Amino acid sequence: MNDIRRTILWVVFGFSMVMLWDQWQISRGNKPTFFPPAAQTTPAPAPVQTAATPAAVTPASALPQVGGAQASTETTAQRIDVQTDVLKLQFSTEGASLVRAELLKHRDVRRADSNVVLMDDSKERVYLAQSGLIGAASGAAWPTHKTPMVFSGQTRLKDGENELNLVFESAPVGDVKLIKTYVLRRNSYAIDVKHDIVNLSAGSITPQLYVQLVRDGNKPEGESAFYSTFTGPSVFTAEKKYQKIEFSDIEKNNADFEKQTQQGYVAMVQHYFASAWLLDDSQQRELFARKIDTNLYSVGMVAPLPAIAASSRLSQTARLFVGPQEEKALEALYPGLELVKDYGWLTILSKPLFWLLYELNRVIGNWGWAIVALVVVLKIAFYWLNSQAYKSMGKMKAISPKIMEMRERLKDNPQQMQMEMMRIYREEKVNPLGGCLPIAVQIPFFIALYWVLLSSVEMRNAPWIGWIHDLAAPDPWFILPLLMTATSVFQTWLNPTPPDPIQAKLMWFMPLAFSVMFFFFPAGLVLYWLSNNILSIAQQWMINKQLGVMN
Repeated sequence: MNDIRRTILWVVFGFSMVMLWDQWQISRGNKPTFFPPAAQTTPAPAPVQTAATPAAVTPASALPQVGGAQASTETTAQRIDVQTDVLKLQFSTEGASLVRAELLKHRDVRRADSNVVLMDDSKERVYLAQSGLIGAASGAAWPTHKTPMVFSGQTRLKDGENELNLVFESAPVGDVKLIKTYVLRRNSYAIDVKHDIVNLSAGSITPQLYVQLVRDGNKPEGESAFYSTFTGPSVFTAEKKYQKIEFSDIEKNNADFEKQTQQGYVAMVQHYFASAWLLDDSQQRELFARKIDTNLYSVGMVAPLPAIAASSRLSQTARLFVGPQEEKALEALYPGLELVKDYGWLTILSKPLFWLLYELNRVIGNWGWAIVALVVVLKIAFYWLNSQAYKSMGKMKAISPKIMEMRERLKDNPQQMQMEMMRIYREEKVNPLGGCLPIAVQIPFFIALYWVLLSSVEMRNAPWIGWIHDLAAPDPWFILPLLMTATSVFQTWLNPTPPDPIQAKLMWFMPLAFSVMFFFFPAGLVLYWLSNNILSIAQQWMINKQLGVMN
């Protein structure tokens, strides 16, 4: 294509078509084509896994199949409500499972008077954390997440206390007793889960500890229809690093992930929040993902334990994370856990961009102004590239009248028109593609920053100025989208006008059509684009004025 105006037009048009196609795919129930896919709600059959141990192996399929307490035949199970400064939890005495988790520091954007409920066990949704023992001899059983337990301990973290201990103890099952101790700490979303296994039999036993996260395959409530984020299981291993698992892949037995490792974790991920089970890195474990029931899935680990002699006990501690995807906190908890924060395929660029944004916020003390400052930093970094693009566009605008006159004069002779156009470009020393490469180089950075702002839970409930009280929610008064639309139209005026009347009309229409989506985007994203537009206009205005093409 020999006209920079057409190139810019088709770049904008093509990107818009990509986004529209992606959303059309989602609306038809298919996987997104270009952006990180949302979880499918179709139930999935699970592959059968076996634990890595030289002793007799118990398959993960031997775990109790019923996932939610609401499906249990046990009528005596009680709910224990527990609260710290950041978490309000509910445990079931059936297996000492975590059946509800409310995040006290994060408001539900759909209901301003409510907090985010990450885990739940109700008729509407199922999302649980469970653990237990398997590996008993054929026909026998040991305590699992279905075994009744007795609770003891305090249920509220008091002022001045930094730690809360919850103890659940089972009756002997198969001459084995399991004691679970949950250790909750102030200002922490990480919970230590100590499993004390007491062997009451006359011989030694070799149990296996399993931990799993169970949830339905439905997307979280309130997700935007204008962008797609991943919901579903994920695993991290030393061998293959971070791997996401689609519910639909489990259904088709296509869930390809590393299943045996000595390092790593399993997690359930959704936009802004996650849960994860962590084991000690010295412990070999088997990873599994399976179907439990209709539209109910689990991801977990089975770890073989050392032999426990008769009348002896063994303690094994796991760690359960339930909370927001705060990148710095996740990094400190376990290397690689921060990857549950989904940046898509440009993680290599997104991570340093988030680091820079985080450091700017530490200095400025406001995430909104930190976004503006980051745009300024990027504009400075790409100043030379942008200058080359704007100079090329300015030269194109300067010769636009000559091109339009020539096209009108030679409209009946397309071949001669093309030759004359190339002659004008040579004489005026204009490269019609001169603005393409500088813009193309920056596109990956723009997309990476898009995912940083879209994925960062730090933006939730973070105010900017005046009417913007939550950078993760759309502008309630649509002021930022309107300003962004206005600046986009003004940029179109600054660019060369295509000589083709249809192209010229489309050039004006595209910013308006593209801006419609921003009325439903988070305010932080719109602020980024608006800041970028304003700085781009300032630079382009200055260059056009130097070239004398401001008329």
